[in-house]
Order: sequence, then structure tokens, then C-alpha cells
Amino acid sequence: MQALTEEQDCFRTAFVHHPGHLKQHPALVLNADYRPLSYYPLSLWPWQEAVKAAWLDRVDIVAEYDARVHSPSMSIRIPSVVVLKSYVKPRSRVAFTRFNLFLRDEFTCQYCGARGGELTFDHVVPRARGGRTTWENVVAACSPCNLRKGARSLREAGMRLHRSPRRPDAEALRNIGRKFPPNHLHESWLDFLYWDAELEA
Repeated sequence: MQALTEEQDCFRTAFVHHPGHLKQHPALVLNADYRPLSYYPLSLWPWQEAVKAAWLDRVDIVAEYDARVHSPSMSIRIPSVVVLKSYVKPRSRVAFTRFNLFLRDEFTCQYCGARGGELTFDHVVPRARGGRTTWENVVAACSPCNLRKGARSLREAGMRLHRSPRRPDAEALRNIGRKFPPNHLHESWLDFLYWDAELEA
């Protein structure tokens, strides 16, 4: 990241020192193709970062809140949607993490179908029997199902998988993430999150 000039730094500082309620105005960040950088978690910046990026000419402001921020010399509306001027290539490799595993399985127990609650992960082929910790052998499971299965095989435990585990690609994981919007969605974001939804007549 290039260093800020003294003028830019003063501009940023003037807009950062404001009441806490302004923290409630995050900006949706879109890639240069007008798609969110990520869906889950949704790519959001604090309003201060959005203002700074706009001042440095790294983003275009697409939509704004009604709320304004003030510096000694100017007043601007807070950005609600910004788009990067340079395209950021999405990652093609999906990291094998607990979060991504739960996202792949849509936060659902792969044995009983329970959603929500406290999820764990389970080795389909138990580690005690040579099962490996890989995308193809680990699934999300609720605690009761995990305890019920224990170190037994599916057949021995009389259990079945809802879906066979496999390695997801990055695009598939992004599409799954679209099913889990955050608790708050500002109306100015909707056209960019659901651009392929059927339009009302």
C-alpha cells in the first residue's frame, strides 16, 4: 500500500474521530466485476476505510447512506457500496478449515440434518481405523450424532450420510455462502447481492 501524503493523512484523521454510531454504516465492497469479494462472511469495510479508499482513488462510490460525516472543511455522505477500480482475482484454492468445512455442509449435521446449535466435525472412516483428516473423510456433525457414531463405521452405527463429503471448489463455496446473508442487509446492497434473482414485474 502506498504511503499517504500529509494532506491525505490529515483528511483521513479528520473523518475518523467521530461518534460511535457511525460504526453502524459499513460499506459493501465489490470487486471490479461488481460482485462481492466474499459472501460469507460478506465483504464489508468500516465507513472510515471506504472513505479513505475513495479519497485515494482506489474505489468508486456506487451508493451512499443518508448519514454524513464532516471535517473542518467539507461534508460527505457515507458510502454504502464501493467498487474496486482494480480487479482482485479470487482464490482458486479452498483452505481446509473448520469454518470452510461447516460452510460446505451448510452448517448442517450430515447424519440427522439438524441445523444450527453446536456443530462438531466427524471422521466418516474413524481415525482409529486409518481414516484421514481430509475433505473427503470429514463432515459436520451435531454432538449427539458424533457421540452416537463414536469410533464405529457408518454401517456398524446404523447411520447414513445425507451427502458424500468432497473437496469444494472456491466458486461452489462462494455460492453456498450466498445462502447465509448477515443479520443486517442495507437496501442499497441488495441489487449487488442478488443480481440473478427474478425481478418483480
